Amino acid sequence: MLIYGGTIYTVNDNQTTVEAVAVKGDTILFAGSMAEAEVFKGETTELIDLKGKTMTPGLIEGHGHFMGLGYNEISLDLLGTTSYQSIIDAVAKRVETAKPGEWITGRGWHQSKWDSLPENLVKGFQTHFRLSDVSPDNPVYLSHASGHAGFANAKAMEIAGLTGLYKEGLGAYEVEGGEVILDQGGRPTGVFNERAQTLIVKHIPEKTTETDRQAFDLAVKASHRNGITSFHDAGIPRETIEFYDEMQANNKMDVRIYAMLTGWDKELLNEWYSKGVRIDPNHKFTIRSVKLNCDGALGSRGAWLLEPYADRPDHFGHETLPMEFVKETAYNGLRNGFQVCAHAIGDRANREILDRYEMAMKGVNDKAKTEDHRFRIEHAQHLHPDDIPRFAELGVIPAMQAVHMSSDRPWAIDRLGEKRIKEGAYMWQDLLKSGVPIVNGTDVPVEPVNPIASFYASISRKTLKGLPEGGYEPEQKMTRAQALRSYTLDAAYGAFEEGIKGSIEVGKLADFAIYNQDLMTVSEDKVLDTKVVMTIFDGKVVFEDK
Repeated sequence: MLIYGGTIYTVNDNQTTVEAVAVKGDTILFAGSMAEAEVFKGETTELIDLKGKTMTPGLIEGHGHFMGLGYNEISLDLLGTTSYQSIIDAVAKRVETAKPGEWITGRGWHQSKWDSLPENLVKGFQTHFRLSDVSPDNPVYLSHASGHAGFANAKAMEIAGLTGLYKEGLGAYEVEGGEVILDQGGRPTGVFNERAQTLIVKHIPEKTTETDRQAFDLAVKASHRNGITSFHDAGIPRETIEFYDEMQANNKMDVRIYAMLTGWDKELLNEWYSKGVRIDPNHKFTIRSVKLNCDGALGSRGAWLLEPYADRPDHFGHETLPMEFVKETAYNGLRNGFQVCAHAIGDRANREILDRYEMAMKGVNDKAKTEDHRFRIEHAQHLHPDDIPRFAELGVIPAMQAVHMSSDRPWAIDRLGEKRIKEGAYMWQDLLKSGVPIVNGTDVPVEPVNPIASFYASISRKTLKGLPEGGYEPEQKMTRAQALRSYTLDAAYGAFEEGIKGSIEVGKLADFAIYNQDLMTVSEDKVLDTKVVMTIFDGKVVFEDK
């Protein structure tokens, strides 16, 4: 394959742009001038003329949930809903075609992003009664966009045996690592925060092999449509590992998956510690990291804070995993060669995790095991100023989804107040200047998988509606080169894979994304008009927008 005729950004500091790229099989043979590339042209060469379009390395989704992406295309997608009424309408429409008693599930609602809020809010959330009215016979469970809360109707709570859960005088029924929000009469409102979600989720029928295959296929196609050739899958259980093995055996693994083992299954972790990391020689399905969920989300007020919420002064969020287990996992990870990737959104969660990582590094005290651990904190959304330099000092990589700033910043100030927002929220440039790379992404299905939206957020610090003028805390904007790097070479570094992907260099994998316009030079207000028009994976065209 010979690709030429447009601007090709390499993300290689020694040669930032080239005129042509030659590929043989799944590997880059040449990147340089068109004149030099002519030697690679033969009778069987596939010629791709960009016709003025722009090409970059294939994009890497640095933190997402691959099967969640697929299942979000099957179930109710509520990411675009702008009011409680729009959720009710979506469920009512699904009720019309649902079988009697069939569960209706969906994901993506976020009350802080609605144009207007309903009456009778409880702790900032809606109540289930209107939802229950439109679906009296079908149980409904709708996950919050963050995944850290859920919303059930009366039928779902009846099936879960929760209709008798009256705690008069309490605002919430506490469970370990979460809460069921109650109204003034002590009745469940339908909102289940953090680990309380299991009270409902355990009653939802399990997915089938057939639906898994459908979701997987949809996730692959969605990735290709968006120029994504690699995907950091943030926490998968044993069953998903077996399923991915099957997909790879059947030659269906058409996205390179870098998987994190789900941290709640100690038996699974111990098995993998015993047998060691798995680095796929075909670079399709690698397992060498562990995902820990250590606090909740800011939207559901589950993020674990050092100081209370500005809009709920009696509440600090939730520690959803004991910090002793974080320390133990960090220690085991270092000893056995596994990267640890800990979810932390609130400043206390980030500090506590950095503390445990540091303790583990001192406890192992073996330079060979600790000098290139590449431990990560996933999200690192809100940091205490004192902890920002600690990432570089400890060699911890922040995996931050820039689009969260676009979606969350307009209301996050209500949760944290102006001082905490300005000193410690979405601190991209401060972290980059301290000497650490940033791994970008979307956390799909929390946000749509579209990398252009995250790129735009990175460089503009604006909402996707282009507000405010100048952006929020503009001194923290990334440059376009930094933003592209966060989706390519730095994301590859975050998975120990910078030697095989993330830039267009001889010997690296032939994964590319091609766009309708030059996202590196087009005016900022036109960036969101950028479309992926072709994706090349493993040296083959896998998507073309005709």
